[in-house]
Amino acid sequence: MLLTIFLAIVFCAAITLMLVSAVVLVKDKKLFSSAPKEALELVIDRKQEEFYGARKIGWTLIIMSMVMILGIGVISIWDGFRSDFTFWQFFLRFVLIFTIYKIYDMIFFDYFLLCKYQFFQTFTPEVAPVYNNRKYGYNIKSQLLKLIVIFPAASAIAAWICTLF
Repeated sequence: MLLTIFLAIVFCAAITLMLVSAVVLVKDKKLFSSAPKEALELVIDRKQEEFYGARKIGWTLIIMSMVMILGIGVISIWDGFRSDFTFWQFFLRFVLIFTIYKIYDMIFFDYFLLCKYQFFQTFTPEVAPVYNNRKYGYNIKSQLLKLIVIFPAASAIAAWICTLF
């Protein structure tokens, strides 16, 4: 259980690193695909870097984040095999990692960074009108759908696949 909590924390850190790198350093409109449609239409493609090499550093950090996420998957599965996990143990591990991440996403990204501290609006000021005067993030229905339906279903499928081996 302790390993699962640790992996969830590392997962949250990897996603945070990826998001900050995309917003602050890379600034490529293609990386904003999870933004609401109204905000995505307003995002401007920025050609100029914040400083020399910012995009290279950003892409390096994004790749590192992806490797971290892949490593979390490998470690969680490998440890489950090593410990002879049952379906329910794999399922619990996967659903806990996803649930901790999604709650972190909803509280930290949507509430604190987006609404309270306006982190995204600082680096993409053109989207401020879309997010101003919001008490919570933009996509609560989508977030709850992922938390309650999609992530448990994905966890069950992953656990089932792991128990086949």
